[in-house]
Amino acid sequence: MSTGTPRPMIGAVVLTMNDRPDEFPAAMDSLLSQENIDLDVVVVGNGCDPAQVPDGVRTVELPTNVGIPEGRNVGAANVKGDLIFFFDNDAVLPSRDILARLAAEFARDPRRAYVQPRIADPQTGVTMRRWVPRLRTSDPDRGGIVTVMAEGVVMIRRDAFEAVGGWPGHFFLFHEGIDLAWRLWNHGCTGHYAPEIIVYHPATQPTRHELFYRLNARNRVWLARRNLPAALIPFNLAVWTLLTLWRTRRLSALRVSLAGLIEGIRGGHGARSPMSWSTVVRLTRAGRPPVC
Repeated sequence: MSTGTPRPMIGAVVLTMNDRPDEFPAAMDSLLSQENIDLDVVVVGNGCDPAQVPDGVRTVELPTNVGIPEGRNVGAANVKGDLIFFFDNDAVLPSRDILARLAAEFARDPRRAYVQPRIADPQTGVTMRRWVPRLRTSDPDRGGIVTVMAEGVVMIRRDAFEAVGGWPGHFFLFHEGIDLAWRLWNHGCTGHYAPEIIVYHPATQPTRHELFYRLNARNRVWLARRNLPAALIPFNLAVWTLLTLWRTRRLSALRVSLAGLIEGIRGGHGARSPMSWSTVVRLTRAGRPPVC
């Protein structure tokens, strides 16, 4: 009788809109080739009937595009596994042990609710600053405890994910990873960045999305109003506004950002569940106070 460690059971969620005919098959090939794990995969068609899906992989067809976070919630509800791996359909796992290595990271600290690998462009090897889940992004090789996540390639413990309600589905796009990470921290958990585990993803810019500036601003307001103690909300939004004014050079983009800011202030953020002040202290000690 075997006395070895049980193989981790991982549910993998992949979204598609049938708009990546070259990247999607490569992503799926790399996912299905993972070894030393038990894997359950679902492909969610966000407003489409998923195409190019390998034999044996289940699919869920959504009649309309419900957005990335809600699509991932649907996928999570349709896979088995104590761990859930959310995987962008243009990413690639460069070796067959990636998921097993990510799963092993949870055993190192029972407080870990999520583990993020280092994400790198397959052509240049560059890790974009927005993929590094901490404030000081100049050294993507420095791992450890982190308080946010890059949503497109991350593994999360199912029990923690479900305990905090999953992704904020109504965000549609942008900042859902910060929202989920904050709620996981408020649940008593932590996050871990494992840069020695590398996953490939094209180095694209979020500004390629037409909705970026509006949703980025709107969701930033929603993020603060949903999660922060009332006293911290104006500080958080003031810091974000100043950074936006400094980074954005196009007047048209600033106008759209202002429209999104106003939209967020008007409401729609959903149920408010502010984090405790002890969570604020924990986040601050971990290197990222929730005002930036």
